[in-house]
This record gives sequence, C-alpha cells and structure tokens, in this order.
Amino acid sequence: MCEDYRAAATIDLHHDRESRAAGVKVQCPMLALWGAKGNIGKWYDAPTIWRQYCAADVTAAAIDSGHYIAEESPQATLEHFNHFFA
Repeated sequence: MCEDYRAAATIDLHHDRESRAAGVKVQCPMLALWGAKGNIGKWYDAPTIWRQYCAADVTAAAIDSGHYIAEESPQATLEHFNHFFA
C-alpha cells in the first residue's frame, strides 16, 4: 500500500501529466465511486473530473460510507459493481 502512495506522488504523477498533455484518455467505460461521508464530494465534482479523462461512458456515484467504501458499505459497493458489469 505504501508503494502505491509513493508511486502516485512520483512516477505515476509524471506519467499522468504526460498522458494528459498528449490528450490520451481512458478508452473503456469507467465506474467511479467514492464515500459520501468523506471529502471527495466536498472538495471535487468527481463525475465532471473523471469525464474529462475518459472517452467512454462514466458511471459515478457516492456511496453511504467514509473513505473505505468496500469495507464500510460492501453491499452497496457490490450493487454498483453488479449493475456496472451487467
């Protein structure tokens, strides 16, 4: 897990900036979920942001949980997954 955070602040960030500068977008449908009790919905318009980076459809929703949606609201998370992958 710590390696993921390290990469996000270093090489991943570099690659993301290169991709954005080149106009590269995610080509497959995207499911973006976040916890309604967390800060993402307070700080950002997550659906709008992800639609800027995705050339395909973006399905976005806040789940009634904090940051750890799968652990805090597993049933709601699973329902979103089942609907998205149906």
